[in-house]
Amino acid sequence: MKAFVVYTLLRAVLFLAAWILILGVWKLIDGGAVTGANLFWAAIGALIVSGVASYFVLSGPRDALARRVEERASKAVSKVDELRTKED
Repeated sequence: MKAFVVYTLLRAVLFLAAWILILGVWKLIDGGAVTGANLFWAAIGALIVSGVASYFVLSGPRDALARRVEERASKAVSKVDELRTKED
């Protein structure tokens, strides 16, 4: 569970950082007030940027999460196999 929480929080932080960065650049270029449309398009851009960045930046936490999921899946399969052999 810890690996999942850590990875999810890092993804959220990466998204928020990308969103704030995009809004800041947008404000510098446009110079106007931040509107609802700007927030929406900045969020879309942040989804794309954070998705690509997370592939490279969060590979360690993602691998840890994958290992944990694999361990739990192996334990579940072992338990099911054990129950099957007890039934026979």
